[in-house]
Amino acid sequence: MKIALIGYGKMGKAIEAIAVAKGHEIVHRIDLNSQHLLEKEELSKADVAIEFTGPETAYNNILKCFAANVPVVCGSTGWLEQLPAVKSLCLEQHRAFLYASNFSVGVNIFFEVNKRLAELMANQSQYEVKMEEIHHTQKRDAPSGTAITLAEQLMEKVRRKQEWVNEETSKPEQLSIISKRIDPAPGTHSITYTSAIDDITITHTAHSREGFASGAVIAAEWLKGKTGIFSMKDVLSL
Repeated sequence: MKIALIGYGKMGKAIEAIAVAKGHEIVHRIDLNSQHLLEKEELSKADVAIEFTGPETAYNNILKCFAANVPVVCGSTGWLEQLPAVKSLCLEQHRAFLYASNFSVGVNIFFEVNKRLAELMANQSQYEVKMEEIHHTQKRDAPSGTAITLAEQLMEKVRRKQEWVNEETSKPEQLSIISKRIDPAPGTHSITYTSAIDDITITHTAHSREGFASGAVIAAEWLKGKTGIFSMKDVLSL
């Protein structure tokens, strides 16, 4: 495939290394100094775009991909209030869009484990539950997109939790997410159910960015030639 990388930081470079090793061609490496490559004439040279930037730029970058009729895989977080608008435009224009808060195969399996455990704990009110996520100090959003996904999955089953807060809380209807920023941690997410008798904890720990980057390339390979709105659940048949 011919891939346009939108965002050429550490994640973009990790994606490039894996994509090139698999025989793909990087036709554009787009950062703040090469915004002209987002124009239709340039972007349309790609078979697919992989977008990893930030909350300030993700939405407009996705719209540029739609304008060029280039399928787009997006891993940016912190912009999800605009996600309904993106989905609507994608369907209206018959484009291809795949968003994931985390592209790691292991994390997406962890999502399924989280949902199943929350289902089992739904009526076990003797257990309090809280979350913790640890990332490197350069991560700009808190909590992470992965932590928010985990929280939303949990609250869908454990109805006594009605909202998440990014701090310690004593309110029974609130789910506490504690965000820590420690170098060089690429990402750890834990959910702990605590009672007077015992604790149950599930944890996913990433050892490097390679899992995220590899999953993004797998998603791009899968998305090529499709139209519609997709997630890693579709890619991995979960």
